[in-house]
Amino acid sequence: MSAIANIIYGLAGIIHSLVGVYIWMVILAALMSWIPPFSSNSLVQMLIRVKHAIEPFLIRIVEPAYVLVRRYIPTSFNGIDLAPLVIIIGLQVADLVLYSILVAVASKF
Repeated sequence: MSAIANIIYGLAGIIHSLVGVYIWMVILAALMSWIPPFSSNSLVQMLIRVKHAIEPFLIRIVEPAYVLVRRYIPTSFNGIDLAPLVIIIGLQVADLVLYSILVAVASKF
């Protein structure tokens, strides 16, 4: 296997890993949106503190994808926002296609 093929395989692996991390960020942001803003339950209060610490970062990272999806696809059905689901499916498809293309290109070297 040539050095170029190794570089392409490495690039494919890095892109695959980054897409996976971004998918988990979308999932975490969606789960954080379900945490109520106030509660007397001590477990929920702990989750609220974690939410306030993490949410600004997640929103800054995930919101551009939400805006892009919501601009072209109506994702709110009966009060449920399906934008995270659309983003995750789109990222999975893009990851599969891009990874397959890069591996096919690497196998040519």
